[in-house]
Amino acid sequence: MDFNVKKLASGAGVFFTRAVQFTEEKLGQAEKTELDSQLESLLARGDTTKNWTERIFRQTEILLQPNPSARIEEFLYEKLDKKVPSRITNGEILGHYMHEAARDFGAGGPYGSTLIKVGECQKRLGGAEREFLQTATLTFLTPLRNFLEGDWRTISRERRLLENRRLDLDACKARLKKAKAAEAKAAAEHELRVAQVEFDRQKEVTRLLLEGISSTHVNHLRCLHEFVEAQTIYYAQCHRYMQDLQKELGSSDGDVFPNMFAGNPSVSLGASVTPPSVEDSPGATVDMLKLEDVRAPAAGTRKAKVLYDYDAADTSELSLLADELITVYTVPGMDPDWLMGEKGNQKGKVPVTYLELLS
Repeated sequence: MDFNVKKLASGAGVFFTRAVQFTEEKLGQAEKTELDSQLESLLARGDTTKNWTERIFRQTEILLQPNPSARIEEFLYEKLDKKVPSRITNGEILGHYMHEAARDFGAGGPYGSTLIKVGECQKRLGGAEREFLQTATLTFLTPLRNFLEGDWRTISRERRLLENRRLDLDACKARLKKAKAAEAKAAAEHELRVAQVEFDRQKEVTRLLLEGISSTHVNHLRCLHEFVEAQTIYYAQCHRYMQDLQKELGSSDGDVFPNMFAGNPSVSLGASVTPPSVEDSPGATVDMLKLEDVRAPAAGTRKAKVLYDYDAADTSELSLLADELITVYTVPGMDPDWLMGEKGNQKGKVPVTYLELLS
């Protein structure tokens, strides 16, 4: 009990001495031992690394999981050392709903069969997203978190200890200046030598840890490359799935839409019909093509090669695939940045910048 009281009193005395030294330094009443410029530079570099790593980590978390409630749940699982349960993606949920809808509408009908195809694609997209999230978390987020919660905490602890050693050293210097008697002066000199040794030792420990930041940068660089690789694979998968779906739907359009527009053969996929209700609504406007806009003129058509893939923004536009050949022509009153395009039984507006006119 006496030992604990003495230890507590000693600790309180050290804390009080450091507090006094710190206060006097802030008031300009005491001298402060400055760190060398190299160590100061390492400290600044460490702070910058920590701050930006933390920001990148937080924003990547938001990118991979925009739902804050889900992020909190995953954080709690990690703190409890429990495995985070696999979460079904929104794409997979949408695909499931489409399958259920097709069952009720009739899988053999045009709408039901298309829902099944699109639903399967959404499930594949959702699966690719889940794989990407797992890979990105393992190869990028986890190393950043390990640095912030491991290496940086160690550096911060040693850095605080260095500051305490410096305060002890400067307090010893102040006591030596105030010592008058030879015995008090000798005791102060001994304390100063001990404090100087402890300060120098702690300074080297802190320096070595901070120099390890260079290795951290190299490691995070490798992780960044792996993150980009994971994104590349993910987006390539999504692009491939969507292209396959587009082709699958395109091959079935000829069987579905001619029957739907049998009463008006001039209308084809990609063209929009003005709803009758628009004509009855004064002042109402609809941003879509009229039937006369999509009839190809007798002359003035040209062939064009598609330079890049283009996804139609609405039914008035025509989706394009790179390297395919289409027929284009101008329509009076149309924006000069657009042409009317035609391929097979599909028609719609196409952007000029995506084309190479051949004839």
